[in-house]
Amino acid sequence: MSAQTKSPLQDHVNEIANNLNNGETNEDGDFASGFDYLEDALDIQYIVNGDKQFLGARILVAFGGPNIWVNTQTKTVEGYWWGESKFASYHNDEMDVEGAVQELWDCIA
Repeated sequence: MSAQTKSPLQDHVNEIANNLNNGETNEDGDFASGFDYLEDALDIQYIVNGDKQFLGARILVAFGGPNIWVNTQTKTVEGYWWGESKFASYHNDEMDVEGAVQELWDCIA
């Protein structure tokens, strides 16, 4: 767990990036999958090229104060609250959230 900062928004963004890097457990205490993670998604914006090939997605995971998106294309967690913007990178995607959202895209494309 990372140390807290002076910004609650940055702390929240860092926590989400940490969960993506290290994985989470589901209600049963089992290792959560990308699909488990997407169950709580509020919105998904697919990022595709002109040929409708999947490039990534922005997944809305918090809304209304603050708004927080997971961007699988840039592997960044993006947080916005009033005029403040905070970001954190993740690298591992331990739950394979990108694979799950790509599979959803393949089903609708």
